[in-house]
Amino acid sequence: MKKQFNRMRQLANQTVGRAEKTEVLSDDLLQIERRMELVRLVSHNTHKRLVSCLQGQLGTDTEKRHKKLPLTTLSQAMQEGGSQLGDESLIGKMMDVCGEAESRLATELMQHEVQIERDILDPLNQLAEIDIPNILKQRKQLAKLVLDYDSAKTRWYQATKSYNPTMAAKVDSLKDEMDEALNKVEICKDQLSADMYNFASKEGDYARYYVMLLEAQADYHRRSLAALEAAIPNIQVQQDSWMEKPAFGTALEEHLKRSNREIALPIEACVMMLLETGMKEEGLFRIAAGASKLKKLKAALDCSTSQLEEFYSDPHAVAGALKSYLRELPEPLMTFGLYDEWLQASNISDSDKRLQALWVTCDRLPKTHKANLRYLVKFLAKLAQDSDVNKMSPSNIAIVLGPNLLWAKTEG
Repeated sequence: MKKQFNRMRQLANQTVGRAEKTEVLSDDLLQIERRMELVRLVSHNTHKRLVSCLQGQLGTDTEKRHKKLPLTTLSQAMQEGGSQLGDESLIGKMMDVCGEAESRLATELMQHEVQIERDILDPLNQLAEIDIPNILKQRKQLAKLVLDYDSAKTRWYQATKSYNPTMAAKVDSLKDEMDEALNKVEICKDQLSADMYNFASKEGDYARYYVMLLEAQADYHRRSLAALEAAIPNIQVQQDSWMEKPAFGTALEEHLKRSNREIALPIEACVMMLLETGMKEEGLFRIAAGASKLKKLKAALDCSTSQLEEFYSDPHAVAGALKSYLRELPEPLMTFGLYDEWLQASNISDSDKRLQALWVTCDRLPKTHKANLRYLVKFLAKLAQDSDVNKMSPSNIAIVLGPNLLWAKTEG
């Protein structure tokens, strides 16, 4: 209690300038002390922000950490959804494959976060919350010892000024107290100086934590990218092997290859329905069908359903679907490449030469385009045979179907 009182009195006197204050740390140590305070602060803030970036639970074992990751729950939901939909659903297959990929990403993330915690977070926490505070605690202890020394020195000095033989013992006692206090100061100062110099010498090691952070993140992203690149071809195979893909808007060759057909499904299905119920229909291909019925038929053909009975009674919707299919092809049935040749052949004035030129151009069509054009023209020829009833002469057919068979590539 007495020592504490002496410290307080000495500190008060130093504050108002009535007593000298002993400086025991050199300028370089004082500079290290200031930098150390800043290092502790920024390390603490970095640790806090880095922890908030982690998705796993800090300090838990790897298995528990893995289970709690959002990616893990996502992968489980996907795989459960894929299982519920089954292999007969493309979405089910995709969810299963994607769920496996997300699970691998979760594993990579878990391993990355464990590494970050071990190699960066723990050392940063050790530095900010243990190592530097311990040194600063020594600094406070030194300040107390210096106060004790200054107090003892002040009391000894005052005793020597009023020296008389009766106070000789007290002066000697105060001298011993001052020497003992100085000795404690020197011991604490030496230990503190060693620790502070040691801290300064290791600043390169502490800075290395930030290099390790970026290296760990780069490695994690490389491993995650490798997992994705391994999964994408697999999921793409599933996508490409799925037969039930829309025919409308798909290139003719792709549709035929995927469906293993020679004649495009919309062309063949529409022709078969029209042959049965539409050949006597007046204005076929010219009269517009109801929008909702046409949309439903196109959707039914896109999913390759065989349940088309309801459309037999609406040949205009069937004809409209056939026109839409032809028009929505990325490349017209008569092809972009032969566009100029078709125009040149059709402009020949001599009918025999014109017909010969058209045959030559037709023979230059790709095999798939030629087969489907032949199939369609055979049907249209049969339709024209009943033109006295359906009013669809060859010239009328050409007017309504021609723009759906050939157009310029630069057309807007």
